[in-house]
Amino acid sequence: MADFTEDLTWQKSSRCAQGNSCVHVSGDATHIHVTESADPREAILTATPTAFAALLRTLKAA
Repeated sequence: MADFTEDLTWQKSSRCAQGNSCVHVSGDATHIHVTESADPREAILTATPTAFAALLRTLKAA
């Protein structure tokens, strides 16, 4: 089975300090992918842009 993560361009969070606890985001018009540095190919959350925007609004409001 092909690894779809090889085709993605990941952007590291600007809030990330040095170390392995960083959030990385990649996406296109139909999907947003989120992963972390410690396990980048195994733990990938995939959402629609609308759902991801709702997540960001919720996190910013907290």
